[in-house]
Parts: sequence; C-alpha cells; structure tokens
Amino acid sequence: MHSNRYTIGVIELTVEDGAVLVPIKVVPGASRTRIIGEWDGRLKVAVAAPPEKGKANKALVALLATTLGISRRDIEVVAGHTNPLKTIRIVRTEADTVRAAIGSERS
Repeated sequence: MHSNRYTIGVIELTVEDGAVLVPIKVVPGASRTRIIGEWDGRLKVAVAAPPEKGKANKALVALLATTLGISRRDIEVVAGHTNPLKTIRIVRTEADTVRAAIGSERS
C-alpha cells in the first residue's frame, strides 16, 4: 500500500493506492449545501439534506462531484457513514486537482 500526504491549509489529504482520501466534517440540515471551510483538520461542508437514510451523504457526494467536475461514482464515503466526521475516497483524480477545487470553493 502506497500512501502520500498533502495539506490544504490545515486539511490533510492522503493519497493511498491511487485514490485521494479527504477527512470531512458534515453539517446536515443547513440552509444550503456548500463548502464552508476547515474544522479541526477536516474540510467542513454544510448540506441542506437531513441526516437520515443516507440523504446527507448523497448530498455531500453530489457537491464534491460537481466541485471536482467528476462522476459521483468516483466518490465514496469510506468511514463515518452515520457520523458527521467522515472520510471520503475519490478515485480517478489527483491530489492537486482536489486541493485546487477545495481551495477555490472554501468561503
């Protein structure tokens, strides 16, 4: 298993087996879905969807797919399915692409 780490501000991305792992803090039930910054070393994302039946996870994946310009199939929640602290695995993209997209979207 090959792993590299990259930092966006204080958000640490990990590249593992060709995929980019992103630590995320999700705030469900927000007024709108958007990337809102950094929280405790994680990307902080607000989603308008409620935290029930995977709706918030689906909204998170949709936002990231749109932000990165990739398919939703290339993004997977790999840890924290029922927790606001999640790890997202993104395939078919580079850490630099994720870093640039996240950096330009943070408000």
